[in-house]
Amino acid sequence: MTGTPRLSGSQMTLAYDKRVIAEELSVDIPDGSFTVIIGPNACGKSTLLRALSRLLKPTTGTVLLDGQDVHSLPTRAVARTLGLLPQSSTAPDGITVAELVARGRYPHQSILRRWSSDDEQVVTESMTATGIADLADRNVDELSGGQRQRVWIAMALAQQTPLLLLDEPTTYLDIAHQIEVLDLCAELHERQGRTLVAVLHDLNHAARYATHLIAMRGGKVAASGEPSAVLTEKLVEEVFGLPCQVIDDPQTGTPLVVPAARRRAAVPDPA
Repeated sequence: MTGTPRLSGSQMTLAYDKRVIAEELSVDIPDGSFTVIIGPNACGKSTLLRALSRLLKPTTGTVLLDGQDVHSLPTRAVARTLGLLPQSSTAPDGITVAELVARGRYPHQSILRRWSSDDEQVVTESMTATGIADLADRNVDELSGGQRQRVWIAMALAQQTPLLLLDEPTTYLDIAHQIEVLDLCAELHERQGRTLVAVLHDLNHAARYATHLIAMRGGKVAASGEPSAVLTEKLVEEVFGLPCQVIDDPQTGTPLVVPAARRRAAVPDPA
């Protein structure tokens, strides 16, 4: 990475009331990367994402967006630069796909700038890019989990932000829909050059899709860098407490984590 990244956090203390999640936490998000944050439960992954997205203000330290404290910037200015797909998203009752995706254009509206044909085109292009154009008139609550997730991603795309943060975008999805959503994210990153930051639980998904990994443990960064450098047998055991073997994925050549087999008690010889 060269130069100063557009999004970074420096010496952050992150807490909910008096419960401290992380101290002296610093991260840089490489521009143009697909960064994935991994780590065991309750290590601070989603808390870090909330801080980077301006939803949680650090007790100490700063989050910088384009060199400025993100909390000093106007809300609309941040929303035009940084989009967020939260972990749990609930659509209003009776809202259609097109109506929900259109909400992504709200940061671009003002008293002097009303809804325009350009906004309509962006919404249409966002639905097309996520493969949901044929669902435009359907109610969101009628859709499958994978379809709904695509709708939320389309809404985030409609914001037209160069930075997009996704908190566990594959939660509650079956394996086919997980791959579908991650393939879509990879396409957006590669085709449009957007910087993506995602929290994922599945190490092999993280290794396959990320260009940059951040591994966390106990509110601190345990390692960061390219997946092949981060996902080692030593790190997986130290961070997750999981003995394993790391081999090359036969499909992609990326690291593939194979957990050690559970030792079974010897079966007595019936003879």
